[in-house]
Amino acid sequence: MSENTTDFTADLERIAGARLLCVGDAMLDRFIYGSVDRISPEAPIPVLQIQREQAMLGGAGNVARNLAALGTESCFLTVLGRDEAGRMLIGLVGEETNIEAQLLFEENRRTTVKRRYIASGQQLLRADDELVAAISPASVADLLSRAETDLATSGGLILSDYGKGVLTDAVVTRLIEMARAAARPIIVDPKGADFGRYAGATILTPNRKELAEASRLPAGTDAEVEEAARKIIETCDVDMVLVTRSQDGMTLVRADAPTQHLKAAAREVYDVSGAGDTVVAVLAAALAAGIPVERAAELANLAAGIVVGKAGTAVATPGEILNAQHATSLMSMDRKTVPLSTAAETIRGWRTHGLKIGFTNGCFDLLHPGHVSLLAQARKACDRLVVGLNSDASVKRLKGEDRPVQSEAARAAVLGSLASVDLVVIFAEDTPIHLIETLRPDVLVKGADYTVDTVVGAEIVQSYGGRIVLATLEQGFSTTGTIGKLTGRKA
Repeated sequence: MSENTTDFTADLERIAGARLLCVGDAMLDRFIYGSVDRISPEAPIPVLQIQREQAMLGGAGNVARNLAALGTESCFLTVLGRDEAGRMLIGLVGEETNIEAQLLFEENRRTTVKRRYIASGQQLLRADDELVAAISPASVADLLSRAETDLATSGGLILSDYGKGVLTDAVVTRLIEMARAAARPIIVDPKGADFGRYAGATILTPNRKELAEASRLPAGTDAEVEEAARKIIETCDVDMVLVTRSQDGMTLVRADAPTQHLKAAAREVYDVSGAGDTVVAVLAAALAAGIPVERAAELANLAAGIVVGKAGTAVATPGEILNAQHATSLMSMDRKTVPLSTAAETIRGWRTHGLKIGFTNGCFDLLHPGHVSLLAQARKACDRLVVGLNSDASVKRLKGEDRPVQSEAARAAVLGSLASVDLVVIFAEDTPIHLIETLRPDVLVKGADYTVDTVVGAEIVQSYGGRIVLATLEQGFSTTGTIGKLTGRKA
């Protein structure tokens, strides 16, 4: 992976300006969480005491949701049943920004529902409620007409095939023909043992098991995966194959370039539900934005590592992807620099032990005694201190084109070496509002050059009983002044 964070920041900004057409099988993912304390007297099975339920967009809907999380616009085309699950899907799609929903309905169709029963972070059972059937000729004609219209403004086509009947052979063939005629990249999450039905696609994203079934070859080792993928490229008339390999990462195989093996980016696997959807969404958005496929695959790999560390059908945001990049950077050798999702999980654990959480933020470019004093005062006001660190792009916007002097990876490593700092979270926005809303610190600390009214996030922290601390400043120290002395410019 490249260590040039600014390049990835630019990639993510380009992705946010892209648009995709996403066609496929939508489903409703339901997660039923509870606890298990006993075995049923009726049969040797656990008894789940249900505590809460959650419904999420699944299948192609989760691909569209992942695109929305990246800031990427999409037209989402699917066919649903006129049933309760279909109505819930309409509501969930309506809650998302950047999704233009083109939802078609059939009277006799049943919307697919997947129910997952979970206790102590482990799935006990998955129950699927579905009726697999090809969509009607009328739906095919309507769907293709809408797709052809949207391809005029979309930068690429995603086919999210879960084998439920929306993507029939005829629909797939015609959609690929239309996208190729419009010179749009075609990204396919395939299903079944016959990948020849996707002939003409730009890239397929099978998992290891799907690749083995479609190629009829083993797919265990790096060499076996490459051989199987090359067979698919040669026999199915596709340009590339990106194989997702769980704990072994990903492998990108192209007809005219060396194979690229990417190590798994996940620190801890919590739930793999929907990880393939995230890979497809990030890969497609990057290709639609004109990003080379090598970097697109790296971004997809980072995003997949983020979502498997979350519960349920999750998404990865640009800020989390940047943070994940720094967590794997050689310059971030300390273990204190973590993505926001990891910080939130860590803080939940601290709170179970009654610890008070503090938060402060800044650019911390060229760390000086003033910074050290502020961080020490902040640590005294709490039991654990989290520091929000502005990304390179954020510092550049706030301080000017010649800043920062040190990269965010270097600044994070220096902060992480201080005993007063317990966690560092890099954020790409200009303010730490999202971090504060997510982490909900008990104490928010800024320098005494602020007032409580001018501290970003003060109102949020005070709303749930937290307090604001204004730390005493050490006079005579500033990064701008130091840079001025070094360059001969006045501060």
